[in-house]
Amino acid sequence: MNNNSLTNVDWNMLPQPEDDGAGERVKGCAVPSMPLSSTDDTNVDLSAPGRTVVFVYPMTGTPGTDLPEGWDGIPGARGCTPQACAFRDLHEELTKAGAGRVFGLSTQATGEQKEAAERLHLPYPLLSDRDFVLGDAMALPRFSIGDTIYFKRITLVIEDSFVKKVFYPVFPPDRAAVDVLDWLNENA
Repeated sequence: MNNNSLTNVDWNMLPQPEDDGAGERVKGCAVPSMPLSSTDDTNVDLSAPGRTVVFVYPMTGTPGTDLPEGWDGIPGARGCTPQACAFRDLHEELTKAGAGRVFGLSTQATGEQKEAAERLHLPYPLLSDRDFVLGDAMALPRFSIGDTIYFKRITLVIEDSFVKKVFYPVFPPDRAAVDVLDWLNENA
């Protein structure tokens, strides 16, 4: 798989995710204090004071590695790289609009995430919830392919350890950062 196939996506050719109510279950939830491994070699606690934006995604593709079989047929699965790049491109505007911290979160191992963070020149860390500790505590939505479980795409605005705003379902993924920026500007 080449880099272009990870970023050049025709959203009209992919199935759109439907709202299954999982976002409403997460809204207002307390975010537990727990360290998550980060691509900047720190442990991050999402319950820290302030306003934090976390976009949760299934997995970042790697050039030269095929996506799981059937990936494009799963509503909302495709688009992690365009989503990460959109948050990269709007990172400065997001922080100016009040996002004290911005993170991406998946179940991928930190080593895999570091490769993506470096390749995509991300100005924010990616967090690993490899063992679904946070995902289970907050009942984050997920799907599976075979024996592998992935998070569904959902974006959270956390304020002082509570989920203030949920964007779900997220589609197309490359639009998520703009939607968050618009909300932050309206809710400064």
